Amino acid sequence: MVNDTTLLLGLDGVTVTRVVAAADGVQDGPVVHLATADERAKFCPECGVAAVRMKEWVTTSPRDLPVAGRGCALRWRKRRWCCDQASCPRQTFTEQVPQIPARSRLTRRLRQATGAAVGDGGRTVIQSARDHGVSWPIVSAAFTEHARRVLPTRPGPVAVLGIDEIRRGRPRWMTAPARGRRRWIAGIPASWTCPVIRVCSARSRAAPSPP
Repeated sequence: MVNDTTLLLGLDGVTVTRVVAAADGVQDGPVVHLATADERAKFCPECGVAAVRMKEWVTTSPRDLPVAGRGCALRWRKRRWCCDQASCPRQTFTEQVPQIPARSRLTRRLRQATGAAVGDGGRTVIQSARDHGVSWPIVSAAFTEHARRVLPTRPGPVAVLGIDEIRRGRPRWMTAPARGRRRWIAGIPASWTCPVIRVCSARSRAAPSPP
């Protein structure tokens, strides 16, 4: 049954069973309890056969976008099903819906919003991570997915070529027979929307590298 609160939340595949007001000083918004509303969630993701035997109930807490300006703590009580197909290697599985994939700590729309904030909103990866309360690797991956959706499959000819000296990963010294030890590399991107097309040892002030 779809109620008004479910329509307000707008997460496909789940329905709101009850909403509990937040305790003082614990969190900003209410606790929203969810139940599975999509019958397809009982189909095994491996073999595609509908399960008929339930193993247990589990509760997850996926993070989502704010609702009406307030953050909501989601509590999704869902089933763990048993797959009884002898040919299927998956013995058990939990329910999942398109907006909340299995083993995901974020809703899909929250993940997409973090990438869109970088691609369309002009935010940096760190700013988007801070605004949405997630880590920067999540935003970086979401931005990559966002760019794949909006950019053409094959980029056009290179119009501007940039060269930037960066330090990749942890500081590690590399030994060059002719120039000694160094830890910086030079990345050559075609543009800010394209990946690095070449990486080479960077120059140093003491011993400049040849072009």
